[in-house]
Amino acid sequence: MNTAPLIAEIAALVSHPARATMLTALLDGRALTATKLAFAARITPQTASTHLAKLTEAGLLTALRDGRHRYFQLASPKIFEMLDAIMAVAVENRPRFRPLSRQAREVSDARICYDHLAGRLSVDIADFCIAHEYILPSERAAEITPAGTRFLAEFGIDLASLNATGREFCRLCLDWTERRAHIAGVLGAALTKRCFDLGWIEQTKHSGAVIVTPPGQRGFLETFGIGVPEEMKAEPNV
Repeated sequence: MNTAPLIAEIAALVSHPARATMLTALLDGRALTATKLAFAARITPQTASTHLAKLTEAGLLTALRDGRHRYFQLASPKIFEMLDAIMAVAVENRPRFRPLSRQAREVSDARICYDHLAGRLSVDIADFCIAHEYILPSERAAEITPAGTRFLAEFGIDLASLNATGREFCRLCLDWTERRAHIAGVLGAALTKRCFDLGWIEQTKHSGAVIVTPPGQRGFLETFGIGVPEEMKAEPNV
């Protein structure tokens, strides 16, 4: 089977600047309206609708309707993984990314990528788990050790209860801002959900960036040995 035409088709869709911008806006897992995606890509709503139709037809996006409003989100974790891999390749041989704006710094420090944490905070969590041999890295999928299972249970994550249908259970994904690995897959999503449930992290309103609350500052230090930098900490009334 000649797969080149299939690769070319998807590559052409993703490579268009406006479509790439809209896909990037959806990397944090949110579902956004065509109007918001048009604003992000700096194009007219009519042009955005044309691009979104192409992305949906190709299976990259899913359209959801809520009353009068129509929302778009990435169709599956595989789409996120593809986009994240493209980003990792794009920055591999370039000078290290140094964000300049406040929003860019926040996204680099901690952000939501589809359904799991990424950025410096997530990399620190992965480093902790690897150093304590709770997770053993491998080429394709990471292995959770018995000690890791016990640690995660104490943290409030029952591995047996997690639904791994159609997804890798635990894998280490190259973080494109840190150029080190963070935890993705089902376990990455479960860790992130647990941190939200504990009130340790909050997502900012206008981006995929994440800030750490005062309980989170204590929790990450006591549980993972991570001292949270000032720029990651929640400000009053954020």
